[in-house]
Amino acid sequence: MSSPYPAPVGGASLLLTFKGPRSTILIIGGDALAASRAFVALEAGMQVMILTRGSVCDELKWRADQRQIKLTDWDTLPSTSTSPLASAPDTKADAESLSAFLTENPFISLICITTHTTDTPALARICHAHNIPVNVTDLPALCDFSFAATHRFADLSTGGKSALQVGVTTNGEGCRLAGRVRREIVSVLPKEVAGAVRQVGKLRHLAKNTDDQIEGDGEGDEGEDSGVTTPNRPVPSWRNSAAESKEESSRRRMKWVAQVSEYWPIARLASMSEDEMKVILSGDCPQTTPSYSIQAPIESSLHKLTLSPPPRKGRILLVGSGPGHPSLLTIATHNALTKHADLVLSDKLVPAAVLALIPETVEVRIARKFPGNAEGAQSEMMDAAVEAARRGLTVVRLKQGDPVVYGRAGEEVLFFRAHGFEPLVVPGVSSALAAPIFAGIPVTQRGVAESVVVCTGVGRQGKEVKLPGYERARTVLILMGVARIAQVVGAMMCSDDGSGEGLQSGEGRREGRPYPRNTPIAIIERGSMPDQRVVASTLGHICEALDSAGEQRPPGMMVVGWAVLALQGTGDTSVLEEGEEGDEERVRKWLGGGRWVVREGIDQGWAEV
Repeated sequence: MSSPYPAPVGGASLLLTFKGPRSTILIIGGDALAASRAFVALEAGMQVMILTRGSVCDELKWRADQRQIKLTDWDTLPSTSTSPLASAPDTKADAESLSAFLTENPFISLICITTHTTDTPALARICHAHNIPVNVTDLPALCDFSFAATHRFADLSTGGKSALQVGVTTNGEGCRLAGRVRREIVSVLPKEVAGAVRQVGKLRHLAKNTDDQIEGDGEGDEGEDSGVTTPNRPVPSWRNSAAESKEESSRRRMKWVAQVSEYWPIARLASMSEDEMKVILSGDCPQTTPSYSIQAPIESSLHKLTLSPPPRKGRILLVGSGPGHPSLLTIATHNALTKHADLVLSDKLVPAAVLALIPETVEVRIARKFPGNAEGAQSEMMDAAVEAARRGLTVVRLKQGDPVVYGRAGEEVLFFRAHGFEPLVVPGVSSALAAPIFAGIPVTQRGVAESVVVCTGVGRQGKEVKLPGYERARTVLILMGVARIAQVVGAMMCSDDGSGEGLQSGEGRREGRPYPRNTPIAIIERGSMPDQRVVASTLGHICEALDSAGEQRPPGMMVVGWAVLALQGTGDTSVLEEGEEGDEERVRKWLGGGRWVVREGIDQGWAEV
């Protein structure tokens, strides 16, 4: 019987970051490597002490003269030998000297030894005896911590260093390779990424320091160390005209910061102005061109002609962008974005890879559909489309997946028609059908699933919806329900007497029979994208499985039914033929004896399509 939880596999490191003057590092050595270690510690705001004898590199001398570091000669320590750190050191005397030094300086948090001698192991043991983590260059067996191959990004707009860093470690298996992997990571990140970090930092600061910020709110619910695993936690619907308490206002702003950080393209984040940030946090709906848009430059005629062509009639295209992978755009959608659009009004779920196809001369606005503000953002987008079309522009209202599959296209068609514009609806590849394919799940399969139902896990303005009952030969696709998975699963398994087997009761939320606890379910997050993740389990264990998987990756959907396991491994297409008697063994084989499986990424072949 396998463990109900993932078994820890050794060989990894606990990756932490240290910063601030409360931490002091002692570096034993005076060479160039010691100077390098000192520099990175100084950039982290740490206090740096250097302990060495004899030759000291010029950089360390200079930093000591500038009072950036404290330089101590080993000869000045008590109980010193005549030749510590030399060719014939007195190991016992050196260890005693270091022990006395550490006793006199109990504030030292970390120690790094860059100079190697025969007494280095003894010095490391002294560090361990004082319960101070130590790093010994090129001797991993003596190390409590290691230095990752790091890169600190430069901010292109300021020319200075940014707060963004990345680090790579191979845990001693290939230091040179770690440097190469670091370079590869840096090379593929957008050039504006450091600017995005800077601007999001300003946005967070504004969110936490407005006049109605409550004292002690700190990082809010969505801090980097928060236990919140999804930026889409259900919240009450918000209205600009409604009075907010200080606490409600604070929590709303921080949730909206999390939404912007999660969904907006990196380039868009980097270009935010302070006025735009204030608009984002306030929730105000501008009456003219929103300040949070990427405005295309207006070029005047070279010859300053003032010819006035006849006014062009505007039009509105309701366009589906598919599940996310740019290769799945239809030709019509690609043409709309690259050839026809003057203004693109995009839903927040449309990934940056699709938005990157839009020419730089086209204005792009991203819907502010943050928790509690969906209705206001929807109205804002529709009003903006009509206003732009009246100015003769071609407006592309860009939606993820297919616009009429829970994309609210119907109400937009009626709205635009009522305002004098008959929109052209351009279908897209629906995420409901495409994402399961990327996860290796057929929504229908002979011998397993004869029908499929697409439904939503949440109704308008967060209202509950009725879910379909259990049919063995049916696959149920649930969109927009992952953030409410406990309620959804509870409703599906809830028995006739209202019991939900420990989950939130779902009485009255299902039409038909309850689902068995061992019914397969897969949660597909960011379907078709390189960072796609699939968490597969049974209804009885999926909530625990999702919590175990860590931070959620919206958007996500659920696939419920026996089709989930039909093509996994050697396959299982005898579900309907064999009946329920063999289901427990069927599930055990599928999950390999565990309670869930997690799969990351998409097939490598998509990189070539």
